[in-house]
Amino acid sequence: QVQLVESGGGLVQAGESLRLSCTASGKAFKINTMGWYRQAPGKQRELVAIINKGGNTNYADSVKGRFTISSDNAKNTVYLQMNSLNTEDTAVYYCNARLIALGLSYWGPGTQVTVSS
Repeated sequence: QVQLVESGGGLVQAGESLRLSCTASGKAFKINTMGWYRQAPGKQRELVAIINKGGNTNYADSVKGRFTISSDNAKNTVYLQMNSLNTEDTAVYYCNARLIALGLSYWGPGTQVTVSS
């Protein structure tokens, strides 16, 4: 079992920045990748960014150049630095952890990010 706790969401104005954090506990040592997804009202959940234990990253085209995912493996924590936020970034952001060899995927409860114009 892996538990995920997110923090850092909130209300900001367009152009401002936020940093999300997600800390894993439990069998965190078995995690292969961690990532952030988001779901806006009326839309499907979509990938924002992922990072593996080797530090390799992947981003959605819509956030490239604005968002940066990073991790602190010693703290089992992944961060999402979000700059130049716009109203289309408004969504609930979910942390995800995958244990590939076990075929398991865990989700955090989500944190709301609201960007006002």
